[in-house]
Amino acid sequence: MWVLVLFDLPTDTKEAKDQYRYFRESLLEDGYQMLQYSVYSRPCPSEENANTHSSRIQRILPPDGHVRILTLTDKQFERMIVFFGKVRHKPEWQPDQIMLF
Repeated sequence: MWVLVLFDLPTDTKEAKDQYRYFRESLLEDGYQMLQYSVYSRPCPSEENANTHSSRIQRILPPDGHVRILTLTDKQFERMIVFFGKVRHKPEWQPDQIMLF
């Protein structure tokens, strides 16, 4: 199972920038990786674990902006079609099997 976090947060003031930075750093500390700007993903071994990570995000939500959380099965995530421009990038890391924490 995968948890995707999609967000659009303001950065027009110093306080808003600080909140954006805190939110983004919290995602990275919790094991998320950046797929695109403002789109982060994290593998989870179960739906319960995905719910735990979603709850953590709810606790750190900035007061402004929009945050969406989407959960996908491994099969749905692997069916994602990715297009690259002229420069080919290495695809995102995917675990070979369920990771035990």
